[in-house]
Amino acid sequence: MGLRYRTIVDSPLPEVLAWHARPGSIRRLMPPWQPLTVHEESPSLERGRAVLRLPGGLSWVAEHHPLDLDDLGGQGFVDVLANLPLRWRHTHRFEAVEGLSTQITDTVDTPVPGSFLVQTFRYRARQVAGDLAAHRILGALGGRSQTVAVTGSSGLIGASLCAFLSTGGHRVVRLVRREPRAADERRWAPECPDPGILAGVDAVVHLAGAPIAGRFTPAHKAAVRDSRIRPTTALARAVVSRDDGPRVFICASAIGWYGTDHQDEPLTEDDDRGSGFLARLVEEWEAASQPARDAGRRVVHVRTGIVQSARGGSLQLLRPLFALALGGPLTPGSQWVSWIGLDDLLDVFGRALADDSMVGPVNAVSPNPVTQAAYADMLGHVLHRPALIPVPRIGPRLLLGPEGAREMVEASLRVMPVKLEMAGHTFRYPDLEGCLRHELGHDHRRTPGEEVLPA
Repeated sequence: MGLRYRTIVDSPLPEVLAWHARPGSIRRLMPPWQPLTVHEESPSLERGRAVLRLPGGLSWVAEHHPLDLDDLGGQGFVDVLANLPLRWRHTHRFEAVEGLSTQITDTVDTPVPGSFLVQTFRYRARQVAGDLAAHRILGALGGRSQTVAVTGSSGLIGASLCAFLSTGGHRVVRLVRREPRAADERRWAPECPDPGILAGVDAVVHLAGAPIAGRFTPAHKAAVRDSRIRPTTALARAVVSRDDGPRVFICASAIGWYGTDHQDEPLTEDDDRGSGFLARLVEEWEAASQPARDAGRRVVHVRTGIVQSARGGSLQLLRPLFALALGGPLTPGSQWVSWIGLDDLLDVFGRALADDSMVGPVNAVSPNPVTQAAYADMLGHVLHRPALIPVPRIGPRLLLGPEGAREMVEASLRVMPVKLEMAGHTFRYPDLEGCLRHELGHDHRRTPGEEVLPA
């Protein structure tokens, strides 16, 4: 029982240790398909405790202890499950190998069979290697750590971005609408933010806004618009109101700019706005950053495609249907789906922060969009289920209304990341199969130097 899992990361030991010791590392290591969420991080690898939330109001409390170097050698720490009737002792060991690489050994003493744990540790290994490689590239572009203020930090993208940035050595300031509860939080009023909240901040990433998904009633559309336009303008003015204020303003945007149906036409950042509510919304949303542009700040609009994450969005909704063999494409199936993996989206935001060539709209999508039929086939293939039940158009129209269904579900947009490709950007998961396998825990490829042994 239990597991000993070894892998080699192409980064030197000090960088690997620093990544694990920084805030956010446990969030970056948590597999998205598991029903665990991070409630509290340990302040130290060798002291303190981490608290995870389980379904049903349960908690998983992991107490951290120093590694017994005399017995095991290397560097590392131990965490022990302290509050549930399950034996779980996890030893983390790090050793320098081959000069600039690091061997990570995870040994778990538990009655849980090791075969149930392999995918978890493969995921963790890829997260560590992928993040360190991304930070190395971004460091070469930007050259220094930054203080980054983030709105929408509690959402799927915002929480992941904060963890990604902090593990990379950046200081994150979370702009929240409630009273601050932590040292890294500052309170902001979306309609009229106090410029003082941006003191000492190098860059702002603005992600906040009401969810677009929903029935496109007049009230819903007003809420979506009002949560974006005026708050973005107010924040852009706050950015430029201080001489020592942020030099970079990065604002979330969407590929809804391009409208609803361009058939097979590839779309780039140079294409004109399409028609429909979302296209008009994105136009106003991006225009709301004008005060920052007028003042000479570098402004980036990250036009995001359909984000793939088992923790939220469309994939979280589709996974249980496809797992029950009840999934299939939306008829007729020829519509283009421009998607991006969550980790790749974080890398795009990181590049927007570090790369001075990133200005204006940037398409945050995979270089390999797929059709609805191809997406359904691949999701079924990854989950080992048939994907034969087509979804009639009447279904989304009943849920979202005709306008919402047309703009959100039936839209066919073949969007290409031209600016990123011209900048030489590397995607971690450029193909849909690799992205879905990583997010859903079905990636059976061995990691570099992988050894799987009984504990």
